[in-house]
Amino acid sequence: MSLAAESPLQSSSSSEDFAALLDAELELASSDTSPNEEEAENDDENDLQEPRTKRRKVEDFESLEDIETPMMVETNQEHIGTSAVVKNDICPPHPGFFKGLCMRCGQLEEDDGSGVAFGYIHKDLKLGTREIERLRGADHKKLLHEKKLVLILDLDHTLLNSTRLADISSEEEYLLRQVESMKDDPDRSLFKLDSMHMLTKLRPFVHNFLKEASSIFEMYVYTMAERSYAMEIVKLLDPGKVYFDSKVITQADCTQRHQKGLDVVLGAESIVVILDDTEAVWHRHKENLIQMERYHFFASSCRQFGFGAKSLSELMKDERESDGALATILNVLKQAHQMFFDPVLGPDSSSRDVRQVLKSIRHEILQGCKIVFSRVFPSKSPAQDQPIWKMAERLGATCCTEVDPSVTHVVSMDTGTQKSRWALQNEKFLVSPYWIEATNFLWQRQKEDDFPISNLRSRNA
Repeated sequence: MSLAAESPLQSSSSSEDFAALLDAELELASSDTSPNEEEAENDDENDLQEPRTKRRKVEDFESLEDIETPMMVETNQEHIGTSAVVKNDICPPHPGFFKGLCMRCGQLEEDDGSGVAFGYIHKDLKLGTREIERLRGADHKKLLHEKKLVLILDLDHTLLNSTRLADISSEEEYLLRQVESMKDDPDRSLFKLDSMHMLTKLRPFVHNFLKEASSIFEMYVYTMAERSYAMEIVKLLDPGKVYFDSKVITQADCTQRHQKGLDVVLGAESIVVILDDTEAVWHRHKENLIQMERYHFFASSCRQFGFGAKSLSELMKDERESDGALATILNVLKQAHQMFFDPVLGPDSSSRDVRQVLKSIRHEILQGCKIVFSRVFPSKSPAQDQPIWKMAERLGATCCTEVDPSVTHVVSMDTGTQKSRWALQNEKFLVSPYWIEATNFLWQRQKEDDFPISNLRSRNA
């Protein structure tokens, strides 16, 4: 018996492995006679109704009532990672549901709130906890064998920036002429989405980033945007469906309001790296996160986040490809991958955790720096609870409240404070808080001279 219908699954993706695993198990569990397959109905998963290549047919699940008595099924050791013989007559727990019917026994689903919907693979698919763990285990083994990790990519402000046509400022109107003149250029990075009345600007280096990252990561898109918008953007990033295919998770797939979670990702948390500009949406998975510096190309983006400065588009500038955010983070990803699969550690990587690798890399960045803060946050607030204090410590710095000869940096917004004056008198580094933030985003210690304190007011600390 075959499982799924018109699901856009590519042979190289873990999503197909998941469907193939279920297919194989159901085929073994069904009778020896070949079932009559019918072409599955259009699932309309893609709101844009773009044509899809049918990768497999599915038996209509109304015929699940034809499944007879339970059978003993030997699971495929190559896929599952175990040679145990599994009894498939133990429902519940049900492995999952397709169109409301158990994939194993055909029983109607009880609405008890259990299980997780995987609507981005197929709108009618829901898997139970035990089956999800089984599939993650198989995917984990497969990826480690291929020496790959999992990379989750946000879209807006991470890989690109979009704006509504109605929000374009007078200083950005040249972009409308530019996008028309470049519409036949295969290397263009500015696009007009007519159906959505939007302009989208891809971040510099994004195509090279995706190409290189795909060789060492299996990649997902995970966005809080609506699916119709996400699929339009993915067509710009991955027109050949080489990188993502069905692995596009959107707002409707989230299981918790205003939060992203790895519960809808068929990848083990221990090998997942996340790139996102917003830390708050990954409350449960901060250790997997590399927070990206936001890409504010359009003026509306600056206004949205309260920046008074002109945008890159208004300044007719852009990030550099060679050392911009994506090029920098690609180097971090390569380093993390190399450390995770370091041959010195031996051939068995199954117990390793990429979160510990990221923590180790991050902790080396400001190793040896001892920092004192001066008027950066309210004096009555516990210093150790301040985000910038915690950020500096994650980067490997030692933070303290009072100056002494071992202090290397004073971080302040005012050159007139007592501690700031002490730093100047003792030839210590005196920098603005942006030095720590930039170091955090770029994963390398920044030149202190690039982050001077601008005001010259004289105060006592």
